[in-house]
Amino acid sequence: MAAHRKPRQRSLSGNTARTAATIALAGAATATGFDGTSHAEPQLTPTQVKTKVDKLYQEAEVATEKYDGAKEKADAAEKQLNTLRDEAARRTEKLNSARDSLGYVAAAQYRSGGIDPAVQLMLSSNPERYLDGAEFADRVGHRQTTAVELVRQQLREIEQLRGAAHIELTSLKSRQAELGKQKKTINGKLDQARRLLSGLTPQQRAQVGDRTTGGTGRASRSSTTARGALPAPRSSAATADAPNSRAAAAVSYAYQKLGSPYVWGATGPNAFDCSGLVQAAYSSAGVSLPRTTYAQINAGQRVSRSELRPGDLVFFYSGISHVGIYVGDGQMIHAPNPTAPVRLAPIDEMPFAGATRVV
Repeated sequence: MAAHRKPRQRSLSGNTARTAATIALAGAATATGFDGTSHAEPQLTPTQVKTKVDKLYQEAEVATEKYDGAKEKADAAEKQLNTLRDEAARRTEKLNSARDSLGYVAAAQYRSGGIDPAVQLMLSSNPERYLDGAEFADRVGHRQTTAVELVRQQLREIEQLRGAAHIELTSLKSRQAELGKQKKTINGKLDQARRLLSGLTPQQRAQVGDRTTGGTGRASRSSTTARGALPAPRSSAATADAPNSRAAAAVSYAYQKLGSPYVWGATGPNAFDCSGLVQAAYSSAGVSLPRTTYAQINAGQRVSRSELRPGDLVFFYSGISHVGIYVGDGQMIHAPNPTAPVRLAPIDEMPFAGATRVV
């Protein structure tokens, strides 16, 4: 039987050793790449950056409209809560006055000693005066009963007010939590967009349409997008073509605000988000509009794209998350996003979702 021998170990040297080392290093590099410790992000082109930034801003605007809606409800809840608390305080003051009155009656009864009426009549030196006094006391007793019932009713009303205030307080806290959630979402989206834009050169930033300057968010009043090659409608022409004086006043206000910075949640007079600009413009014309795009689209009569007149509200995206004020010639005035101030732009630069004529 042949003996089994342990194979002799062969040493690595020369090219073989170098090859093995290369393989080992390659494996280590691959492993490092898989665990993410030194994996480099691929360099994005300006076009890719623009696509990502536009998506982030659109998502931020969706969150902004939710924030605006939650803030509107939170403000209403806080106002109602304060009203309930004020009313409860007034009722409590009246209750204390009623209690004081009852205390005076109780003290008078105590001082009379609670003597039997027949005995008091016998002891009285002036029976006629006593009988008059007894009749008065009966009337006082009736008023006392009424006062007691009034106190009980006031107590019930105060408890109801306190219960309603507790409900409003719970609602307010819920709205405030929603505000915090949407604020966090908005800031996260904006931070991501800023990081993407910061990796571009100034020329590339201009190429993707980032018009912010020195962080102010302001730009020329004649700013339009690269696609906005149409002649800008004049304010006088736009207001003349408006269907009525209030729509004309809203258009005029929007023209006056060209160049104002975009600030999410803002309703003017110096900064706006998209629905905030629309609300402020119509408020200047004496027309009250809801705060959010979702509600504004239902605030008037729907009109088709072919029927648009200056002053009509134009809405974009399937979720109705953006709005502008139509000014004629296929253009609108809107507050786009933090990269650009209030400006003129063609309505075909975003997915058109519908239009409303407010007045």
